Amino acid sequence: MGIVDRMITYTQRKALREIMNRLPNFSMNGLIRMTHLAELLTRNQDDKEILRHMRDAFRREHPTVLLARDVMGRLSPNCRDRLVNNLLLNDLVIGNSLRENEIYEREGFVPPLLLVISPTMRCNLRCYGCYAGEYDQHFGLPFELVDRIIGEAKELGIYFITFSGGEVFTRDDIWKIYEKHNDVYFQLYTNGTLIDREAARRLAELGNVAPMISVEGMEERTERRRGPGTYRRIMAAMDALAAEGVVFGASCTETRENIDEICSDEFVDMLVAKGAMVLWYFQYIPIGRAPALDLMPTPEQRDEFRRRVRAVRNGKPIFVGDFWNDGYFVGGCIAGGRHYLHINANGDVEPCVFCHFAVDNIREKSLRESLQSDFFRAIRARQPYTDNLLRPCMLVDCPEVLEEVVRAHGARPTHPGAESLITVLREPIREYAERYARLADRAWEKEYIEKGYARGYAGMCS
Repeated sequence: MGIVDRMITYTQRKALREIMNRLPNFSMNGLIRMTHLAELLTRNQDDKEILRHMRDAFRREHPTVLLARDVMGRLSPNCRDRLVNNLLLNDLVIGNSLRENEIYEREGFVPPLLLVISPTMRCNLRCYGCYAGEYDQHFGLPFELVDRIIGEAKELGIYFITFSGGEVFTRDDIWKIYEKHNDVYFQLYTNGTLIDREAARRLAELGNVAPMISVEGMEERTERRRGPGTYRRIMAAMDALAAEGVVFGASCTETRENIDEICSDEFVDMLVAKGAMVLWYFQYIPIGRAPALDLMPTPEQRDEFRRRVRAVRNGKPIFVGDFWNDGYFVGGCIAGGRHYLHINANGDVEPCVFCHFAVDNIREKSLRESLQSDFFRAIRARQPYTDNLLRPCMLVDCPEVLEEVVRAHGARPTHPGAESLITVLREPIREYAERYARLADRAWEKEYIEKGYARGYAGMCS
């Protein structure tokens, strides 16, 4: 990186830090002026576009902006500092510059924005339909290996690490990872039942860990899947995190049974009242423990859910991510190292948390080498798999892509039964994809192409 680029990056950091630190007490006009300054200081056209959308959101006083102002005002000092410095500055500014400039120019590829690691598959619950339910529960990545992976990620400009599993709070040694890598921002997917007031206090002191707590809807539906008493423990965990000023959110698996409840006003308002700042939606995919096609949302439900999520974004002060239906915002599938990948608890390097095939194991190869495998390159070369970004997924929207790349590159299933997507479930999945395509193609044309925003923040929030 040349001296001019380093100066611009330094100035970007200062501008972004000023914007975030001033959010709680800054006027909207002041925030708008700050976006103009930041836009002048960046060369990246995508960043300029994001800043213009931010400015428009400030002018409209969009709920997301009000959320940001509120969040920055109620976080603990360490949580506020790590959110700004680790996630926004290290990953999105410094890391982005390293990934898209220096590494791309030197090595010819752009490393992903984030990395998902499952340090363990042990879990204190046995939820039906769990995507990770068929991995060997005894697998686990040694502390030294997790440490090595994160070190290699930082060399590639990746400072945003997500831990999944398994239940990450079953491993006491992981706290040392958060402490050692205090320049990284960690997002955890957890069932929340092991988060008590002491754990929340430790998270507030660290500042660089944001739990996303799995919940299936209100009490009856959550306990039907996760077991008696879990809802009360989840609510207690949220209360403890809110009291300590920790960034936290909720994670929902949308199924045919709960899809209406998890996007209802009652449910979302409950999360907002609890202090949740983020709401992630993940469509049920028939993998893992006892895969069941009749748990998948119908194509009609998925189509309507996308519209409901847009209404939630426009009306509720909570950041919402819809992993499948937001394909148009990120240019289609982000797997295979384009924007992320998954390392499971056995070290297998998978394209996606839900795509249980691999050719490499992180115990035998570096992260850099794994990202450059022919398997991952083939996936990235095909992205997006279709011009319609409402159909982004090679598992359930374009299953022919999954079958093609797995067979062409000899990818092996990473647990017994993972191959069912391209064997016994092959035809039902193809039928689902065709049914959804008819709805999604009509929506893509009428709701996105004709309105002039086939991609981007404006399309998400309009």
